[in-house]
Amino acid sequence: MSEPSVPPTRTAAAEVVHPPIGAVRDAVRRALAEDLEPLGDLSAMLLPGDAAATAAFVSRADGVLAGTRCVTETFAQLDDRIEVVWHVVDGEWLVPGHHLADVTGPLASILTGERTALNFLGHLSGVATATATLVEILERAGDDRLHLWDTRKTTPGMRALEKAAVRAGGAQNHRGNLSEWVMLKDNHLTLVSITDAVERAHRLWPGRLVHVECDRFDQLVTALDAGADAVLLDNMDPDEVRRCVDEVDRRVPHGDRGRPLIEISGGIDATTLASYAGCGADYVSVGAITNSAKVLDVGLDIDATERGAP
Repeated sequence: MSEPSVPPTRTAAAEVVHPPIGAVRDAVRRALAEDLEPLGDLSAMLLPGDAAATAAFVSRADGVLAGTRCVTETFAQLDDRIEVVWHVVDGEWLVPGHHLADVTGPLASILTGERTALNFLGHLSGVATATATLVEILERAGDDRLHLWDTRKTTPGMRALEKAAVRAGGAQNHRGNLSEWVMLKDNHLTLVSITDAVERAHRLWPGRLVHVECDRFDQLVTALDAGADAVLLDNMDPDEVRRCVDEVDRRVPHGDRGRPLIEISGGIDATTLASYAGCGADYVSVGAITNSAKVLDVGLDIDATERGAP
C-alpha cells in the first residue's frame, strides 16, 4: 500500500475509532465460548503450570490497525495475570515488521487466546485497510465533498466492531440498524408509492431521516417532490449522477440546510471510485469494505520460559 496522502494522525488517537466496550465484551465472550466449550483448551492443559511467556504482535503486511480493544479484552477474560501493552493505536498505518504490542503472562493462557485475538485483529485491521484504500483514492481525486460510507453488509454479530474499524480507516458510518432511520429501497416500494411511503414515514417517525433509493431520474424527482431527506442514487454512472445532482441543486442549492443528502452506491470499487469524484454527491457507500475485506496478516511471536508465571 502506498503512503496516505493525508497524515494518518487525523483520526488515530481519537476515541471515536473504538467500538462500544459492551459490544467488545460480548463479541469476545462469544468467540472464546466457541473455542473453549465444553472442555477447555486441551492442548494448553499439557503445558507446565509455571511456564511464562513474553509475546509480541507483529504486522506482516502494510495496512491500518483496528481491533486493539478486542485483543486486550480477549486476554482479560481469559486470565487477569496477562498484561497487554500497545505501542500503536487504532487508525495507525502499519508496515511489515511493525511491532504492535507486547503480551506477558502465563504461557498456557496466552496460547489459549492467541487465535481469538489474531482473528479479531486481522479481520478488523483488514476492514480498516480496505476502507483507508478507498479514502485515499478520494483524497487523491481532490473531492472534499464526497465521503465514504459503509453499509449494513456486515458479519452477523460484528457490526459495531466492523463499523468502528471503518472509522479507524478514515470513513464514516451509514445507519447502524433498521431503527436508526427509514430507508425505502426498491423492495419496499413494490406495494407502496414513494410519495405515500415518505409522507407516512414523516408522520409516524418525525425525528427520523427518510432515505429513498432511486435507480432512475424520474424516481429522484418523485422523491424530491415527496420531501425525502436523503436519496440513494443506485447503480448510476457518473453522468447520470451529475444529472440527478443538478436537479437537486436546482431545487435546493448546495449548502442550504434543507438540501437532501445525496448518496451513490452500486458496483463502485477501487477501479471506478475516482470517476465519481466531482459529481456533487455527498456520500458513496461500499459494502465491500466490510463484507469482502482481506484479513491483514498479523502474527504473535512467543518467547516461552519456565521461570514461573507472574
